[in-house]
Amino acid sequence: MTIRLPTWVWIGAIALSCVAGMVNVVGFLGFEHQAVSHMTGTTSQLGMALAQGDWRVVGHLWGLLIAFCLGAMLSGMIVQDSALRLGRRYGMVLTLESLLLLVAIPLFKQQQIWGALAAAMACGLQNAMATTFSGAVVRTTHLSGMFTDLGIGLGHLLRGLPLPIRRLTLSGLIISGFLAGGILGAWLFLRLGYNALLAPALLTGGTGFGYMLYTQWQRLHQH
Repeated sequence: MTIRLPTWVWIGAIALSCVAGMVNVVGFLGFEHQAVSHMTGTTSQLGMALAQGDWRVVGHLWGLLIAFCLGAMLSGMIVQDSALRLGRRYGMVLTLESLLLLVAIPLFKQQQIWGALAAAMACGLQNAMATTFSGAVVRTTHLSGMFTDLGIGLGHLLRGLPLPIRRLTLSGLIISGFLAGGILGAWLFLRLGYNALLAPALLTGGTGFGYMLYTQWQRLHQH
């Protein structure tokens, strides 16, 4: 499948993958040691907790799954469709993600599960927004699809088939962005603790607010 995405979408996808990498690392390094940007491992942990009858953990894990899904649902309600166009409410989604990350900081500091829930909901918002504007080509909060695309590309290369260069390039850049975010998030957590979430919160909030101002300016100049 050929990717026909504007340059700003590519840049945005890489930046968002970096944000997700930072948020997820803080979740892992926090008191619950829990991933918040992807739900595959969380679902496996839920299966183990159910088998072991650990109902406290079951409640926490169900909460994470529901929070991520609620974030995605909210993003779908705001953006509304899969049409790629300036003026879609991406700025509002990014601003809400920023607010959720800011809310998560004091909750994490108090060692409350609500901090992880707020972070998971923020990741659900982000991932659904990226999926919406990219037609499900881009996933910014987890990498299984990106690594799968790379593996498929290598298989095609070995069989002498044409390579989807643009898709493989995007996958590689998103993986690199997520890894860079993980490194930066871990570095910040060692120095700032949960205040490390200020970095992705400021990035998404500043971008979201700037995007809303830009679309409003465009609207005014079209009349």
